[in-house]
Amino acid sequence: MNDRSLWWRIAWRNLWRNSRRTIITAAALAFGFLSCVVMIGIWYGVIDEMIETGTNLVSGQVQIHAKDYLPERSMHATLGGQGGIEVGTYLDHLETEPYVVAAAPRVYAGGLVSSGEHTVAGIFLGVEPEREARVTRLLASLVEGRLPVPGRRELIMGDEMARTLDVRPGSEIVVVAPAADGSMGNDLYRLTGVLHSGLPTLDGAYVVLPILDLRQLLAMEEGRVHEVALRVSDPWVAPAVAMGAGLMPQGPNGPPIQVRAWTDFRAELAEYARLAFAVNGIVVAIVFGMAIFGVANTLLMSTFERRREFALVRALGTQPRSVAWTVVYESLILGVIALAAGTLITAPVMYWLHEYPIDLSRFTEGFTMAGSAMRPVLRAEYTLDGPVVSAIGLLITSLLAALYPAYRVSRIPPADVLAD
Repeated sequence: MNDRSLWWRIAWRNLWRNSRRTIITAAALAFGFLSCVVMIGIWYGVIDEMIETGTNLVSGQVQIHAKDYLPERSMHATLGGQGGIEVGTYLDHLETEPYVVAAAPRVYAGGLVSSGEHTVAGIFLGVEPEREARVTRLLASLVEGRLPVPGRRELIMGDEMARTLDVRPGSEIVVVAPAADGSMGNDLYRLTGVLHSGLPTLDGAYVVLPILDLRQLLAMEEGRVHEVALRVSDPWVAPAVAMGAGLMPQGPNGPPIQVRAWTDFRAELAEYARLAFAVNGIVVAIVFGMAIFGVANTLLMSTFERRREFALVRALGTQPRSVAWTVVYESLILGVIALAAGTLITAPVMYWLHEYPIDLSRFTEGFTMAGSAMRPVLRAEYTLDGPVVSAIGLLITSLLAALYPAYRVSRIPPADVLAD
């Protein structure tokens, strides 16, 4: 048996001379590990909720426009139409691309919405309901009435706009908007449903109607769209999808396009997410930074009780560094025990918080954050960062906590201690 393995065995035995103290210290480290993993998991859950509601409510995770559409959002800068791509074929092509779950076309316009004596400015969004439902949750936000049927001059709007206009499903709505041919498009529609997304800017300004009806109002050529929105399997692959060549229109007549991921048109969400990743290390540093003092105090007490033993082995010719390594080994073994115990108690807690999140709706309503409608629910998301960063923090804590006690042990004067 070599000297190193001997000192490991001695360190193991020394730990259990006072088993109560060892168990209490290991439990403190284990609960520190649990705290870090759970806090990081819940923070990731908040960020995932923010990205989910911020991109899947209306914007999509990838947007495709004609190259000259942004930033003016010109009505005439469209995809499709005479001399352009065939939008239906293009949408089918997009949905065959890796990571792309669904694609939906949109037409946009601005104008006035009136009912009786009330008039408000609105943003008109034309959609294909079946495709839109696979890309965003906008149509699923319907809280009253039903979706509009294409060709029947029907529309839905946000509840804030409906409240301002004092209308409800069944009311007649006058819509006025500038048309593509230079005229003023206007028509009478019937309100069939009311949306509630939780975002005041959407609920107070958006009017949604079938894309065919909006094209007719705007005197737009059939097949033209302003935007194609994509849903991808993982929001974080959206930038790679946007940069891929597979989204380009096929054929020699394909127009130049501009493709943007949510990290571009919802840059504030991306910044919040990056902030969350940076906070992980701070959380671990704070929790285990405080734990260092407790572990160091435990080791100091342990080494003080055994100072005569250390003095004896020093007197027998043991090098100071060998004695010091014994203390370091004790702390590392304690850290491994705490990590194993922490993993055992963290796994069921994370499972519970993921499957049965904490619902705070009895105390508070939903709120908006960075343009996302947040639910008052704390769900812990499974991540690799949380356990790995927390485990590293725990082991580093064990190592750092042993440095001062190990130094004190290495400086014990054998003759003076044994003479007492």
